[in-house]
Amino acid sequence: MNASAIKSTLKAYSLRQTECREEILDIFLTKAYALAHADVETQMSEKFDRVTVYRTLKTFLDKGLIHKVLDDEGGIKYALCKDNCHADDHKHHHDHVHFKCTKCGLTTCLDHVTIPQVALPEGYQRVETNLLVQGVCKTCNQIL
Repeated sequence: MNASAIKSTLKAYSLRQTECREEILDIFLTKAYALAHADVETQMSEKFDRVTVYRTLKTFLDKGLIHKVLDDEGGIKYALCKDNCHADDHKHHHDHVHFKCTKCGLTTCLDHVTIPQVALPEGYQRVETNLLVQGVCKTCNQIL
């Protein structure tokens, strides 16, 4: 994505433009799958340390630019929000399914597949719902 689009996206989310934020946003914009902290780190220039990358991811998450994707291996990945949501909208607009391919290992958002409602017992309050489906993705399925 070009630099002006990156800068306008940061401005739309009321984020100060820094070189680190621009570089991380560019990485997310060029990937169609969820990324772990380590994935982002390996794709960045070496001038940013691990803590700076972590803080930037947390800021993006807090502002609603990215959302969390739980991984079957106990880790967390992050994916770019598609519908220009904000932090308060995350619990209401991210009830979609995530799909992890057992061949290539990539996790993608299935934005148009919704998680069915779960009726919780009295006294329980839902904060977040995550659903990870594992199988073979469309790309790997064509290779079979």
